[in-house]
Amino acid sequence: MLIHVGYDIGLQLSAPTPLLLLLDVHPSRRRDIIYEDALSVPDIPIEHGLDLYGNRTQRLVAQPGPLKLSYRAVVRDSGALEEQPFNAREIPVADLPNYAMHYLSGSRYCETDELAPIAWQLFGNVPPGYARVKAICEFVHNHIKFDYQAARSTRTAAEAYKERTGVCRDFAHLAISFCRCLNIPAAYVNGYLGDIGVPPDPAPMDFSAWFEAYIDHRWVTFDGRHNKPRTGRIVIARGRDAADVAMITSFGQHYLGEFKVICEEVAPQRAEQLSSRAA
Repeated sequence: MLIHVGYDIGLQLSAPTPLLLLLDVHPSRRRDIIYEDALSVPDIPIEHGLDLYGNRTQRLVAQPGPLKLSYRAVVRDSGALEEQPFNAREIPVADLPNYAMHYLSGSRYCETDELAPIAWQLFGNVPPGYARVKAICEFVHNHIKFDYQAARSTRTAAEAYKERTGVCRDFAHLAISFCRCLNIPAAYVNGYLGDIGVPPDPAPMDFSAWFEAYIDHRWVTFDGRHNKPRTGRIVIARGRDAADVAMITSFGQHYLGEFKVICEEVAPQRAEQLSSRAA
């Protein structure tokens, strides 16, 4: 399967403004890229690097006026549905590797101290392992109503629990918080997730957020919003929560204009056309 991904993002700036971008395909999927029309801005150098979580970063100083950020790529994907390891076991805290321990603590959007009593009341009697994480996803999926108009960048997991509304990041934050409360490491993930193998969503395409739980000594993908295995996820960044993987961090004032996200399956002939156009 070949998946065409990309974005067109338009910003308006009133002064020279440093930007930190996390918009590249994650290093774990770089080998799957068939072709790439990478981000470039005329007359502005872009510094590439990696952040503390191993995500690809881009730094630049944007000049006053309009700024257009565009990217296109075709990524090869197996087309297989995500695994459901029903027998995956929970790892005792004493046996967790050090890097997984980092994903047990509360963070900017995940208030484990506030949500711990609720988590143990709801899921304390559920068998540990895959079944417990799946029960968390089921609860979050039914508890929160998806409402794009209700999006708020400051909403935390505890607020999402109380308000019962939100967007994909809120589903992820609440599920992550419950997992951590129950001593299951959980990481926030964002990236591309198109309507591949599912009925098309009439809403405009956007980036998506989901999470990974560390069970059976590996990271397993879960999605509180969609709550079923999907195909064609392409990771951009991983972190503790949305604060760690903000796609655009502006060290100055900016205004968002154009915003378009692409994630669609394409035939090989179409991929060749896109590659030729990029060349």
